Amino acid sequence: MSERIRCGCRRCTIRGLMGPAIIITVGVLLLLDQMRGSIFSFGDTYPVILIVIGAISLAAAASPAEGHISGGVAPQAPDTSGSVPPAPQNQFPDQGQGQ
Repeated sequence: MSERIRCGCRRCTIRGLMGPAIIITVGVLLLLDQMRGSIFSFGDTYPVILIVIGAISLAAAASPAEGHISGGVAPQAPDTSGSVPPAPQNQFPDQGQGQ
């Protein structure tokens, strides 16, 4: 499993809906183009995609960011044992020496 933490705040949740909303919008527009070609042609209704993008962006910007997790990697717990960790061992003992 990945150590990446997904943010669960409202802002990130709403932003995560951007892709599915665009795919659904394009599908509905293409369906309307097939059903009612002269009234709802895709060439005339593509600005609806921009409206959907703007609405989702506005909703994400207006939502609270409480609990937002910035960064993508889980923080590691500090070492509380008080001991110094051992130095890493050289995997290639003959290399890196002044020869």
